[in-house]
Amino acid sequence: MYCTRQYNYFSIDNLPSNDVALVLGTSRNSENGKENLFFKYRMEATARLFKEGKIKYIILSGNNDSQYYNEPLDMQRALLNLGIPENVMTLDYAGFRTFDSVIRCKEVFNQDDFTIISQNFHNARALYIAHSEGINAISFAAQDVPDGYSVRTLIREYLARPKAVLDVHILRPPADVTSNNEIRKK
Repeated sequence: MYCTRQYNYFSIDNLPSNDVALVLGTSRNSENGKENLFFKYRMEATARLFKEGKIKYIILSGNNDSQYYNEPLDMQRALLNLGIPENVMTLDYAGFRTFDSVIRCKEVFNQDDFTIISQNFHNARALYIAHSEGINAISFAAQDVPDGYSVRTLIREYLARPKAVLDVHILRPPADVTSNNEIRKK
């Protein structure tokens, strides 16, 4: 996804401002129950961008496939703890995949210009999807995790990139663009 490199920013000073940020979800905890550094660094980057005035509103897009797993709500709680006001956050409960999150940002939340926040490797794929869909997106690379932190994530990304090309140009999977319902605990 080399073609997206010029749209991915590593420095807050160089990052153009956008009204809206799309934060891509991941689980709050790793499989062993410890804090997931991908999550921690994305939330810290989002809070910094908001406090620096680089973004005004935040769409938290992630998986909420059961009453026991809610990435958007976990992200909101983390950002509240980092001093971000609740009224600037919108939760997207159907961001099951990166493709869904990007498409829903445009179709459900009516955004054509936004800043994607995730790690560098993930941003390349999200930007590719966005630009292929006519969305004027840029991204900010949250701090990366230490080498060897998650070999599984690197393998998953290696496989996800060709899948993104197939999704955009051939498969065109349906993203739910009709609803945004939270699956709540009963």
